[in-house]
Amino acid sequence: MSIPFVNREISWLDFNQRVLQEAQDKNVPLIERIRFIGIFSNNLDEFFKVRYATVKRVAQIQDEIEESKKAEKLLNEITEKTIKLQQESFKTFEKIIKELEHENIFFCDEINIETNQKQFIEDYFEKKIYPFLQVIIVNENTQILSKTTNNVFLVSKIIDDENKITHGLIEIPSHLDRIIVLPSRGDKINLIMLDDLIRHQSYKIFMNFSPKEIKIHMIKFTRDAELDFDDDINKSYVDKIAASVKDRDDGDPVRFDYDKEIDDDTLEMLLEKFNIGSRDSIIAGGKYQNRKDYINFPSLDRNDLLYDKFKPLKIHNFNLNESLIEQIDVRDYLQYTPYHKFDYIINFLREVSVDKEVKTVFITIYRLSEVSQVANLLIQAARNGKRVTVQIELQARFDEEANIRYAEVFKKEGVRLIFGIPNLKVHSKICVIQKKVSNKLKRYGFISTGNFNESTARLYTDFTLFTSNQQILKEVLRVFTFLEMNYKYPNHKLILISPYSTSTGIINRINREIENAKNGKNALIRVKINNLTNIKIVEALYKASQNGVQIRMIIRGVCCLVPGVKGFSDNIQVISVIDRFLEHPRLVIFENCGQREIFISSSDWMTRNLDNRVEVSCPIYDKQLQQEIIDTFEISWHDNIKSRNVNHEINNQYRKYGVKDIRSQYAIYKYYQDKVI
Repeated sequence: MSIPFVNREISWLDFNQRVLQEAQDKNVPLIERIRFIGIFSNNLDEFFKVRYATVKRVAQIQDEIEESKKAEKLLNEITEKTIKLQQESFKTFEKIIKELEHENIFFCDEINIETNQKQFIEDYFEKKIYPFLQVIIVNENTQILSKTTNNVFLVSKIIDDENKITHGLIEIPSHLDRIIVLPSRGDKINLIMLDDLIRHQSYKIFMNFSPKEIKIHMIKFTRDAELDFDDDINKSYVDKIAASVKDRDDGDPVRFDYDKEIDDDTLEMLLEKFNIGSRDSIIAGGKYQNRKDYINFPSLDRNDLLYDKFKPLKIHNFNLNESLIEQIDVRDYLQYTPYHKFDYIINFLREVSVDKEVKTVFITIYRLSEVSQVANLLIQAARNGKRVTVQIELQARFDEEANIRYAEVFKKEGVRLIFGIPNLKVHSKICVIQKKVSNKLKRYGFISTGNFNESTARLYTDFTLFTSNQQILKEVLRVFTFLEMNYKYPNHKLILISPYSTSTGIINRINREIENAKNGKNALIRVKINNLTNIKIVEALYKASQNGVQIRMIIRGVCCLVPGVKGFSDNIQVISVIDRFLEHPRLVIFENCGQREIFISSSDWMTRNLDNRVEVSCPIYDKQLQQEIIDTFEISWHDNIKSRNVNHEINNQYRKYGVKDIRSQYAIYKYYQDKVI
């Protein structure tokens, strides 16, 4: 029997279907449902820019005929599945629009604009839109250049009195609000899409052509966004990243979405101008493209159509008004955002930045918020004489330019920068400081499953361990030594480090559970991660299942493992929880005959994380914190409102479990709320 293994790209599309289900769930507040349409669309954009683009590259390899054929088949399968999902999303949005009308919220288009709105629209167009529009008149010499990997155009077919046809492309600037609130009377709220407002004013754009008729349709054009590095040894690493990001503008096309009402001659012209080929995903859609902009759908002062506010909580007995370092000196603490305040990381860094006995600060940076307190406090620490070392990841996908800017600011402020190893991303989330205590340097720090980002901390669930465990932090400090001097192997016994010991550490512990099961002992593995694609770990889990190890997995995204196959993976159950917060922590609990071994980690169980990135998995030793992790896992596991089965036969079916309704994210908030009462 061949090993059951779900294709990674197909599994990812199944995950995005779960996101779409949130837009379809009538128990989700109406405006939040629209925003899930935006998340669904944004996910799909990134999928095509990266994953589809990668498969296309394989399909183009001429000397690997067999692999090329497989990739070609997969491209077709992806396109077919995407078209179905897109059609489902269009129908979902149409239903939401009708429900909005019941709430007295209406979308206008370029035709049904009320008299009292026309002056507003003209003024808005003249002042806020027209100055930023890029208009390209298409002829045989026209070259369509773009500034991003995802471009949205309004395609104009201009017909004059002599029936002469001219085509124009209007590129929609990404910084403009896509959804505009119009003047309204009474309780009625009127909205208009930016594209419809432009359609209404299009005669101003093309008045030189004396148009008799203007037909306007929207298209979206997506490019390959993978980075390619040149081998010029005279260029710095920063310069290579910057050049590679710039080269994305010339990446190969991978997807072309268009309004199905577009004229055939216009479509033919566009396919030629955009160099769209047979391996590209060509998808006929509706009037509106680039629906990722719905993520920023306005709140409209309608709190009744939004999620209830979650006020982040304090960590039990971890006092923000006292020295965090002194409290960490006594015991470990666990922060679980967004249930807990992100302030603990901020206050820790603030205290570090002014404490005269703190000598050094080491931290990894992957993604920072646009206005980052973390960055400001690291600069403050450097200004106060601390030796601050920042490893900033310049290959953080789609944040490369922002991180280059931060790197330049850090450098100017005297922060030591290390960039790690080219082609080996640093994805670990670690911070270690050294403080002089009784004439000796003592280490304090935190290890996290997520980014040190104030913005995403309100939306992503992540664990952060605050500790003064000297051995753990000594090993974490060796990671920085390794990043700066790649020839120095980071010796470690307690933590797991990719690309050295994460994979073998996990598999060895799976094998230990297998031995326990063979000896008639209780054997259980509980896992919560974002993605599972690594074949070696999948094989180890299958082997564990066949030997009686019970395996419970909560996997938000891609899962290449197939659970529940008789005689093969009977003892493996996999669920996915999709709700208002993005489930982001990575953790694993090995039962180990009651001597539980628990790790939190920055690493998913994917080959890239295990073999091609620098990741840190940290053990949790404090019994109270261990119990917290187990408790929150079990709450998620018993979710019977927002959990879905991940299974080859009943994929994405909502899971019925138990008799009491449990919505895990709300139940976890209540769990922590009870701790601080």
